This record gives sequence, structure tokens and C-alpha cells, in this order.
Amino acid sequence: MVWKKIKQFAFGRKKNVPEGLWMRCPGCTKMVYKKMVEEGQMVCPECNYHHEISAAERIKLLIDDGTFEELFAEIASVDPLNFAGAKPYIERLAQAQKDTGLKEACVVGRGKIEGKPVIFGVTDSQFMRGSMGSVVGEKIARAVETAVEESKSFIFVSGSGGGARMDEGMFSLMQMAKTSAALARLHEAGQLYISILTNPTMGGAMASFAALGDVLIAEPGASIGFAGPRVIKETVRKELPAGFQTSEFLLEHGLIDVIVNRSELKATLARLLDYLEKPAQESA
Repeated sequence: MVWKKIKQFAFGRKKNVPEGLWMRCPGCTKMVYKKMVEEGQMVCPECNYHHEISAAERIKLLIDDGTFEELFAEIASVDPLNFAGAKPYIERLAQAQKDTGLKEACVVGRGKIEGKPVIFGVTDSQFMRGSMGSVVGEKIARAVETAVEESKSFIFVSGSGGGARMDEGMFSLMQMAKTSAALARLHEAGQLYISILTNPTMGGAMASFAALGDVLIAEPGASIGFAGPRVIKETVRKELPAGFQTSEFLLEHGLIDVIVNRSELKATLARLLDYLEKPAQESA
């Protein structure tokens, strides 16, 4: 009888723990306090795993408050091929717009980083994995042309896990050449381009604009590459090194210049702008 009462006291009551306080980290698989992750700019306090974040959050983290002015916001995708697939492309676009509140996967505009004016852009991996369709490529190209016209540095944060958007076929693939050509003009004008690679940056994005920065910065643990590891393995028919598409491996082998934690990224960008920007009298 006594043991029955003890069991009821010790095990019979359910603790009223509010839902949503904890989250499982994809990096270390541990349960971590969600508020600590959010306060740490969506970085796991246990293993330093950098969670994917939205375009709006990127702008908030990197651009000075009240200085961001979006450009070319009115451009939206159409369905040039009437692409059906498992689900019609036009329906997938509408769903992505509803889920993210964005018209497209790319946001570009003017802003300041610690008082320094720049042209800034970001792809949002939550919008069709940040894939590059005709509108994404057009926005990037127009933003680069704006940087040339206004003699400003161009900074772009890539989170394009979907690469080129095959729902648009050749209309999507041609954006690789278009964005690369625009960046060549930026280079000829002597303006700085800093490319920030986040998890994931893959496919056509990494085969074009994302890899063309004067400085290539990556977040820790980011997946960066062209094709996925299974496709590469089946193509070359060789065992691949462990983690060969991580930012750490690519830094070791010279593809990127530096890995920067999210909390230090804005300050790093400000220093690079100080060191590398063309003086105002030269760019005038």
C-alpha cells in the first residue's frame, strides 16, 4: 500500500512542460533550449551548428537598422514552360510565396554595414530551396549593375540548395551566364564583390555567381558544391573523402578564403570593406 502511494507520487504526475521550449539540433542531435539558439543567431550552443535562416533574418543581422531599401521587388516568376511535374510549377510558386511571404527566392537592395553603403543580396533557402530561376538571376544581375552604376561594393549571401530551377529549363540555366557576365563588368569597374556561402550552396549557383567573389566567406559546416556526393561518386567511380563538400574541407584545399561564425560576420564584412574597397576619390 505504501509502495503504491510512493509510485503515484513519484511517477503518476505529469510535469506541465510547455511545448516548443526545446528543439533537436540537426548537427549534434541533442535537445537544446530553443531560446538559447534564437538568442545566438540560430546557432547551436552545443556544437556550433548554423541553422538555415530567412532572407529577412539575414538582412537584420548584417545590415544596419533602418538602412535597407529593397530593389526590384516587383519582379515575379511566371511559368514559361507550363511545367507540370508531380505538382504544377505555378502552384509550387504560389505555395512558396504563401509560406515565406516573399515573391521570389532572392531579395536585393541598398543598405549600410557599419555605416558603409553597399548593394546587398540574399537567397532564401526556404523559398524552393533558394533555387535560381529567371527572376533570381535577373535580380542578381540588376543588383550588380546597380553596384557598378553607383560605384558600390556588392555583397551576396548564397543559400541556393536547389541550384538552377529546372522547372524553367533553359530560362533558368542561362542565368548562370547572365550573372557571371554582370560580375565580370563589376570586376572591370574595380568594385569589390564579397560572396558569402551558407548551408546549402549547391548546383548552378555555386557554378556561377556564388563562386566568383573577390573574397569567398563560408559559414561553419556549410554544404558547398555542384552535384551531390552520390552523383559524383557514381560519375567518377571512386570513394570520396569524408566531408569533401563542407566549408572546412574546401578551406583546407583553397577553394574559399575564410570561415566565419555568424556572430562575427557583420564585423568581418566591415573590416573587409575598410581594407579592400576602392577609395571614394578613385570610384568617383
